[in-house]
Amino acid sequence: MKQTRNGCLTAGLILSGLMLLCILVGFFWTPYDPTAMESAKFLPPSLEHWMGTDSFGRDIFSRVLKGAGTTVTIALSIMGIAAVCGVAIGALTGYFGGVVDEVLMRVNDALTAFPSILLALVVISILGPGSKYNVVLALGLVFIPGYARVSRTAFASLREANYIKSAQLMGVSKGRILLVHLLPNTVQVLLPTLTIGFNNAVLSEASMSYLGIGVTPPDASLGYMLSEAQGMLGTAPWYAICSGATIVLLVFGVGLIGQGLQRREKGVA
Repeated sequence: MKQTRNGCLTAGLILSGLMLLCILVGFFWTPYDPTAMESAKFLPPSLEHWMGTDSFGRDIFSRVLKGAGTTVTIALSIMGIAAVCGVAIGALTGYFGGVVDEVLMRVNDALTAFPSILLALVVISILGPGSKYNVVLALGLVFIPGYARVSRTAFASLREANYIKSAQLMGVSKGRILLVHLLPNTVQVLLPTLTIGFNNAVLSEASMSYLGIGVTPPDASLGYMLSEAQGMLGTAPWYAICSGATIVLLVFGVGLIGQGLQRREKGVA
C-alpha cells in the first residue's frame, strides 16, 4: 500500500517538476523568438525545430514554452484568488456558524447553481474579452464557492476539538485561533483541493483562449494555440499534438499529485 501510494505521488512530482523546469527555462530563454516569423511555414519536427513550425513560420517549441508559462501563471493566479477568498469564507462560516454561516453559504449556493464556465463568460463579457487579467478575475471569482465549501467543512469539523476548546478557555482571540490553531490543521485537507483547482483553472483558461475570449496575441497561450492548430490538422498536425499534449501532461502530473495526497490522507493504496 505504501509503495503504491508513494509511487503515485512520486510520479506526479517528477512529471510536474520536469514540466515546471521547462516552463521556468521558457521565461528566460527560448530557441527562437516565439512571435518571430523566421522560418519556412509548416516545417515538420526536426533537430532545428523540435516541434516544427506553424503557418507563420514561427517555432512551435518556443511558442509552447511561452504558452505553457502563460497558462500556468494564469492558473496559479486564478487559484490564488479563489483559494484565499474561499478559505476566508469557509473559515468564517465553519468556525462561527449561525447567521454568518447562513448568509454566506446561501450566497455560495447561489453561485454554485450556475455552470462555472457560463458564469465566467458572463463576467468576462462585462469586463471585456481579450485580457488575461479579466480571465484571472472572472475565473478566480467563479472558483471561490468550491474552496469555500471544502474549507467550511474542514473548519467546522475542527472547531469542537479539545485543543480549540482549551484555547478558548485560555482567552485566546478568535483571530489567533483561526490563523494559528485551525488553519494549519486544515492544510492537509485542502492540498488535494488545490491540485484539483489548479487543473480546473488550466482547463478553463485553455477553453476561454480556445474560444477567443481569453489570452489573445501577441501573448502565447496553449488554448489559443490549439484554436490556431484546428485549421492545420491536415497540413501540420504536430502543432495540435504538441500544444494539446502539453496541456495533458500539465493536468496529468498535478492530478497524480492530488491522487497521491488523497490516498495518503485516507491511508489506502
